[in-house]
Amino acid sequence: MNDRLLRIKLDTFRPLGEMVYESLRDAIISQTLKPGERLMETDLAEELGVSRTPVREAIRKLELEGYVVMIPRKGAYVAGLSIKDINEVFEIRGSLEALAAALAATRATQGEIDEMERHLLLEAHHWETSDLIKTIEVDTRFHELIYKAARNSRLLNMIREIREQVQRFRTTSLGVPGRMKFAISEHRRIVEAIADRDPETAQKAAHDHIESSEHALLEVISYQKE
Repeated sequence: MNDRLLRIKLDTFRPLGEMVYESLRDAIISQTLKPGERLMETDLAEELGVSRTPVREAIRKLELEGYVVMIPRKGAYVAGLSIKDINEVFEIRGSLEALAAALAATRATQGEIDEMERHLLLEAHHWETSDLIKTIEVDTRFHELIYKAARNSRLLNMIREIREQVQRFRTTSLGVPGRMKFAISEHRRIVEAIADRDPETAQKAAHDHIESSEHALLEVISYQKE
C-alpha cells in the first residue's frame, strides 16, 4: 500500500458499514483515492481496520452513486470525470439552482435571509483553508439554505438526486486556486437578489454561479489532460 492514511469517523451510534462508506466517499471526494485507482477490498479493509464485508457493501453503494465503476474480470475502480457526465449534471443543476433561487426570492422569510447573510461571513472565514472537505461542507450548507427557503419539496428531492455527483465535482472546482473566493462573491449576488425580492436577478445570479463552477471544473480537466 502507499503512505496515505484512510480513517473511519468513529461514532458508536451509527452502523459500521455507514462509517466505512463515508470514509471511502470522502477519500474519493478529496482525491485521496484518485480517479482510475483500483479499489482492493482486502487492502482497504486493512487500512480501515475492518472486515471485507462493510468495505464490499460500501463499494457497491458508491457504484450506484457514480463514484465507482465495476469493470468485468478486473474489479472496482474510482470513476473518472467525463466531459459528458459534467455537461449533463451541470445542465440539470443550473436549472434547478436557478429555480430554487427565484422561489427563495419570493418565499424566504427575513430570518432565512439573515441566516444566508451570516453564512456569507462563515464562508469568508473558510475560503483560505486547506481543508477541502470542510470548504465543501460550508459551500453545500449555503445551497441548502436556498433550497429550504424555496419551499418546494419536489424540487428539493430532484436536487438531492444529483447532489452526490455534484459533491464530487465540487472537490475539483473548489480546489482551483482562488475559486472559493469567486464563489463567495457569486453567493453574495444571489443573496442580495433574494433580499431585494428580485426573482429574475436571483435566478440569473444562481445560473451564472453554476456555469462559473462548471467552467472552473472543465479548465482543470483540460489542464490535466495536456
